[in-house]
Amino acid sequence: MRTARTARTPGRKPAGRVNEELGMSILIVTGIEGARNCAAVVQAQLGMEVEVADGRKAALAALRRREFLAVAVDETMAECDPAAAEAVWERAGLAIPLQINFALSGAVRLIREIRSALHRREREQMLARRAATAAIETELKSTVAGLLLHSQLALSGADIPSPVAERLRMVADLAGNLRQQLNSPLQVSAGNAA
Repeated sequence: MRTARTARTPGRKPAGRVNEELGMSILIVTGIEGARNCAAVVQAQLGMEVEVADGRKAALAALRRREFLAVAVDETMAECDPAAAEAVWERAGLAIPLQINFALSGAVRLIREIRSALHRREREQMLARRAATAAIETELKSTVAGLLLHSQLALSGADIPSPVAERLRMVADLAGNLRQQLNSPLQVSAGNAA
């Protein structure tokens, strides 16, 4: 029975213990000889736990046990057994899918591909956060402008009792203050500016 194993260097603690706890580990799915050595190099270079699955069953079992940051499937396996590769991709969840020809590529290429995919993912997430922030900001500004306009219109009416007028002024003042805060640039610390 094939099992998924973790590449470990004897006598040394895994470099990516923190990454492992955060679910930042990589799954390599290949039956090629030397995959464990490749996994050990990747683990040492990236500081992430690397697990090797010899085939589809071992890969699916590993994916059921936990989440992975990236799943690298051997191109040969994907071409010879597309259903197995598809099952792995479906089960991979949010992991970055990579298809690598392990017969032609070594650990250096795998590391480069993983780093490139991680950087791409970071850029995509940053752009998504910016888009979400802009959408929320636009929605808030619109709501505050409407609140300010309606409270000022209500205050301009002649038949408003004094307690109601005072509350409307308070609402208008609060809406005006919120509008100023939304229109002023955010003060971002140096650590968050990147």
